Amino acid sequence: MERAIAKRFGLESPEDWMRHANPRSVITRFTTLPLLVLAVWSRVWLGWYSLIFVGVVVAWSMINPTLFAKQTKIDSWWSKCVAGEYFWANRDKFPVADYHYGVIRVLTFLQAAGGVFLIVGMYLLDVWMTIAGVVWVYLSKMWFLDRMVWIYEEMKDHAGELERGT
Repeated sequence: MERAIAKRFGLESPEDWMRHANPRSVITRFTTLPLLVLAVWSRVWLGWYSLIFVGVVVAWSMINPTLFAKQTKIDSWWSKCVAGEYFWANRDKFPVADYHYGVIRVLTFLQAAGGVFLIVGMYLLDVWMTIAGVVWVYLSKMWFLDRMVWIYEEMKDHAGELERGT
C-alpha cells in the first residue's frame, strides 16, 4: 500500500525519493495541512469557489515531493525521515525489523483517528476540534517520522543504493 501511495506522489524511483529527501521538500510539505484547513474553512466566505483553493492545495501536495533539487546525501533528520520511508515502502527488498510493524500500525491508526477528528471539526466549523485534529495529526506524524529515522539508522548500510539511485 505504501508503494501505491508513494507512486501517487511521484515517488517511483530512488532519484524521486532523493528529491523528496531534500529538507526543503519535507519542511514545506508541512504547510499542506494548515493550507488545506484554511481552504476548506474558506467555504464560509467563498462558497463553492473554495474548491479552487482546495484543488491548489491538493496539487501542491502532489508536486511537492519532486519539486526540489535531488539531495546528494542523507545527512539531516528530514532526509533520514524520507530515507526511512523509502526503506519501509520497499521492505520486501530491504528487510525491516519486525518490532517496527506494530508501532507503525498504531501510529498510522493515530494519524487516521486525528484526521477523522479534524474532518469533523472542519465540517462543523468547530475551531477547537479542528485545532485539536491538526495537533493530533501533526504529533502522530512526527512520531511516525521519528520511527522512520530509526528505521533509516538501522538500514543506513543500504543508503548508498538510495543515494546512487540504484
